[in-house]
Amino acid sequence: MSLNFTVVIPARLRSTRLPGKPLLPIAGKPMVQHVWEQARKSGASRVVIATDDASIVEACQAFGAQVLLTRADHESGTDRLAEVAAHLGLPSDAIVVNVQGDEPLIPPVIIDQVAANLAAHPEAGIATLAEPIHEPQTVFNPNAVKVVSDKHGLALTFSRAPLPWARDAFAKDREQLPEAVPYRRHIGMYAYRVGFLQDFVSWGPCWLEQTEALEQLRALWHGVRIHVEDAIEAPAVGVDTPEDLERVRRLLEA
Repeated sequence: MSLNFTVVIPARLRSTRLPGKPLLPIAGKPMVQHVWEQARKSGASRVVIATDDASIVEACQAFGAQVLLTRADHESGTDRLAEVAAHLGLPSDAIVVNVQGDEPLIPPVIIDQVAANLAAHPEAGIATLAEPIHEPQTVFNPNAVKVVSDKHGLALTFSRAPLPWARDAFAKDREQLPEAVPYRRHIGMYAYRVGFLQDFVSWGPCWLEQTEALEQLRALWHGVRIHVEDAIEAPAVGVDTPEDLERVRRLLEA
């Protein structure tokens, strides 16, 4: 029996480094269209784009996507998802997968993976993905979010700091990673149950989430378990900078 889930793609117009990011052209299409097309190759029963801008609504309607205009004052992408789930009338046990609107090369297979993982782990309120880190510069890069899980695959914590801190190894050398430590980078894709989304919004931000600027820490702060598994296919580069945009353009135009 196939798993029934909905994909929501949050697409905000404002971006500090790349203004108008979802509408930037890549190989003759707006970026958000590439994300939508990849998501439609997954097993999702429905793919919805959620935006706070009328120009994105117009562009999405032009290529045939289901799109919802949401409030502009949401604290996070998860808050936006909760509004979409309420608008669609999804039941509390329904699964929603958040696919970022700046991932035009997202592999459809990992969208299915994260949805299936949440369905298979009733003790978790969220499922997400990770990938192994092999380079020290990634561990020390605050833009690469690190995750540590327990033996059951449930997250202990996430941080922008080097995590875990290899006290003895790093005291001697920070140019290589200790072999015995499984460093992992968090991949920002999430599957949620709708009931959790409603709780998440009602809690509001916590100090830990605001300190690290990582909204998943709000869930851990409230005792919600997060299932983490290594992605079965590593996602290609997302688009955060002009350099990322040119790299993705070269890949897709080839």
